Amino acid sequence: MLKVQGLHAHYGESHILHGIDFEVREGELVTLLGRNGAGRSTTLKTIVGLVGQCSGSVTLRGQQLIGLAPHRIARLGLGFCPEERGIFAGLTTEENLLLPPPVGDQPGMTVEELYALFPNLQERRHSPGTRLSGGEQQMLALARILRTGARLLLLDEITEGLAPVIVKKLGEVIRLLKTRGYTIVLVEQNFRFAAPLADRHHVLEHGRIVATVQAHELAEQTGMLHELLGV
Repeated sequence: MLKVQGLHAHYGESHILHGIDFEVREGELVTLLGRNGAGRSTTLKTIVGLVGQCSGSVTLRGQQLIGLAPHRIARLGLGFCPEERGIFAGLTTEENLLLPPPVGDQPGMTVEELYALFPNLQERRHSPGTRLSGGEQQMLALARILRTGARLLLLDEITEGLAPVIVKKLGEVIRLLKTRGYTIVLVEQNFRFAAPLADRHHVLEHGRIVATVQAHELAEQTGMLHELLGV
């Protein structure tokens, strides 16, 4: 579904990505793991067209994304949940939820389905988005892209700074999305959260993938992953 080949990216004179290669089949969940500054978030931002200085190849169902404007990439059915969440301060929870247009060729979840999935959001539907707790804002950021119909989800550090009960809830939601056929690329520092969810783990260091571990190899490679990730 998604194929990344020889991906390089720069911020000004800083060379951040040095030839990233990985692919994700439809219905898979793949993680990008690594320490801060490894290039994980930059990889996601480059895929969705938010990094202007880049080269290489990124294809979604065979269609080249490099050079396309971000809004055109989104309309191909790709949803990006950024680390900063992007909640609009002047809108209520429900207005934030309803804001993005449909994308792709499949209908997204209805507001009713999303409220069933995230009951906290229904309770706070009339509250300004920025008055939500950090966990509620993260639920809203994820719910917002699920409503659009996007089937490829790029999720950037969705558990960062959240209470364990919220992290557990997000894990349950991601498992449900997998059973419904969503394809997910998950950037995470919380290895304990990511480990049981993924079909495959890619570890980045200094803008390169230095290790790839399949789910069935996890038990024997855990020591190596802990050393690379510093956990």
